[in-house]
Amino acid sequence: MTDAAQRVAELRRQIDDANHRYHVLDEPTITDADYDRLVRELEDLEAEHPELADPNSPTTRVGATPSSAFEEVQHAIPMLSLNNAFEVEGAESDEERFREVADFVRRIVDEVEEAEPTFSVEPKLDGLAISLRYENGLFVRGATRGDGATGEDVSANLRTIRAIPLRLRGEAPPAVLEVRGEVYMPRAAFEAFNARAREKGERTLANPRNGAAGSLRQLDPRITATRPLAFYAYGLGVVEGVELPANHSQTLRWLRELGLPVCPEVDTAKGLDGLLAYYRRIGEKRDVLAYDIDGVVYKLDRYDQQRQLGFVSRAPRWAIAHKYPAQEQTTTVEAIEVQVGRTGALTPVARLAPVNVAGVVVTNATLHNADQIARLDVRVGDHVVVRRAGDVIPEVVRVVAEQIDPAKRGPAYVMPDACPVCGSAVVREEGEVASRCSGGLYCAAQRKQALIHFASRRAMDIEGLGEKIIDDLVEFDLVKSVADLYRLSLDDLLAMKRRAEERDGAVPETVKAGKIATRWAENLIEAIEASRRSTLERLLFALGILQIGEETAKALARSFGDLDAIRRADALILLAVPDVGPKVAQSIAAFFAEAHNQQIIDELLAAGVQPASSGEVDPALVKSLGLGGLILGAKRLGAPLEGLGDTSIERVAEQIDSLAALREAGEPRLVALGVPAGPAASLFALLDDDHWAPRLETAERQVSELRGRVRQTAGEGGPLTGKTVVLTGSLSALTRDEAGARLEQLGAKVSGSVSKKTALVVAGEAAGSKLDKARQLGVEVWDEARLLQLLAEHDLAP
Repeated sequence: MTDAAQRVAELRRQIDDANHRYHVLDEPTITDADYDRLVRELEDLEAEHPELADPNSPTTRVGATPSSAFEEVQHAIPMLSLNNAFEVEGAESDEERFREVADFVRRIVDEVEEAEPTFSVEPKLDGLAISLRYENGLFVRGATRGDGATGEDVSANLRTIRAIPLRLRGEAPPAVLEVRGEVYMPRAAFEAFNARAREKGERTLANPRNGAAGSLRQLDPRITATRPLAFYAYGLGVVEGVELPANHSQTLRWLRELGLPVCPEVDTAKGLDGLLAYYRRIGEKRDVLAYDIDGVVYKLDRYDQQRQLGFVSRAPRWAIAHKYPAQEQTTTVEAIEVQVGRTGALTPVARLAPVNVAGVVVTNATLHNADQIARLDVRVGDHVVVRRAGDVIPEVVRVVAEQIDPAKRGPAYVMPDACPVCGSAVVREEGEVASRCSGGLYCAAQRKQALIHFASRRAMDIEGLGEKIIDDLVEFDLVKSVADLYRLSLDDLLAMKRRAEERDGAVPETVKAGKIATRWAENLIEAIEASRRSTLERLLFALGILQIGEETAKALARSFGDLDAIRRADALILLAVPDVGPKVAQSIAAFFAEAHNQQIIDELLAAGVQPASSGEVDPALVKSLGLGGLILGAKRLGAPLEGLGDTSIERVAEQIDSLAALREAGEPRLVALGVPAGPAASLFALLDDDHWAPRLETAERQVSELRGRVRQTAGEGGPLTGKTVVLTGSLSALTRDEAGARLEQLGAKVSGSVSKKTALVVAGEAAGSKLDKARQLGVEVWDEARLLQLLAEHDLAP
């Protein structure tokens, strides 16, 4: 073999082995990234050496070219269906309840003359039955069950399913082996697929079974390759060139040895009692299984006994499917309401006429979001199909179109524009799926999440204020907003702890004896006290403004140098902050537009929260906020400026410096400056617009105020302007975050990693790998004393 052929063979072996270990043994030995690397290398080699092509190469799993239709396949041995056994509803005894299964077992006992025959038992997967044909160990064809006698050739689609081996394992595979099994879609993969589809505004799958069936019958295998399908083998068709085991359970073990995945829940059971015990055991696990099932299957285990019983009509007499209650039912939508989650996301919920779904009475079902309601076109009064599977919240799958009476149907549902919990405005950013309440600090539904985020290490860093304590503070009504944290006393915390212990029935013996631990509460009060002196960027991040991360909070603090200016800034001005786009600017402005949020910030300041800030405005901010900057900002925020390009705006701003001067100049002056008549007219129409005119004037006044606080030490005079600085190790006089904030005031860009672009590393105690790398690269290194000296020279020392 050539080197390329040897490497291709080795790669195929490694990839096949990885698939076997992942899908059959459930013992993966390589990461997804390593798996993808092997596949990419194989794809490259096969492209370079087309003579090494193989229809059973792992690379065929990405999907072949589309087909115009599926060819028919005649099954050499019919793929028969099973008779079903159901529970008798309202039965008073188990004997009556499971009468159909008992009759099945009794008939077998009479015919095989064995008191407790052995059965092979397995879950009845809710997917699509298929047949796989292997010749000398190689996959040659796959077909659907169809009508049992004739199916459809879906080989190209089946090749895309990694769980299906393209080569059987072992030294001497059968000359012909027809494996029968079920293609299904795992629950977690189904939910993830639908979540992605909802985010993209695409059609969702109704349920895992429909998802599996629809995916397998795609004429374009490349679409099937994108669907998360799996496979379990459960039986045989034609077999040539090998002697089979004596019973079905041994055959399943043999199939697993050949590399075919077999459901891990398969087992054996003896007699009626064994079958019913298995039915109950799987039923109890049904909601936590990784796949959907609609029952369990009982098969007489010994093949000689199967042959003795034979078949009747289109079903074997030696097997039966014992069905569970259905997981989909039809009911009526009585109302549509909205729930507000911990992060402020609004989720519409259908209130339903009670219906029993899989043994549980369902009265509510999620509708996910406004887009999903629109796709389903679900309205109050509609008959809908409701699905409940696993621990997934029941959801509305579809409207029963046949039962719609257009003349009596209610109006289409519209999401509320105000939060049903706190009344704050509901916002939905462009391109986002979720609608959200903007009252993050005030909304009761978001209270716990707001407190957890506010106290987190990267925010206000209130050590000791964990989720459990926050739960108790909220439950006992000690804290309604983040501002209330600063009103807590030691007595409040100790009383809360006592009530929580009484509630949980866990009062310690030491407490009963009069010994009360107080150190935890004292430490928490100290941590809350220390957080009053945090930095402006930490406070901004702690407020939990949608789309505001740490870096954006730093940029806001560095640009404005003052909380009050940020609170009042129009989105037009916020757009001038580095890395702040229209969505982020509007999100910040919407947050501060809520009176509730402003009230809580006032309460924080009144409680003594005084974030450290420079008080000075970055010159770059006001420099970009001349007349041109404001008009460009309005355009980015959706102002109706038809045809007015950025170049034209810049040309105007070079000659005219204010809104008043622009009005005085008039349209003819703009045309003389080279602005086309139409765009010039749209700009002057904007100056008369009831919304945009006052907004631009307010922004212009705010820019004038900011100009009066421009930082004088920044720019070329800043000692660290343009330099990247890295902090490592522990500092004694101030925290690393505080040191970083002061360095940024001196013009530095503070980074978390050392590179060739790093100008300076400040190393504290126990500095590690960053210091080593700085020395390797020849980067200048300072100790804490040198840093403190620089800060003192610029009145920034702690």
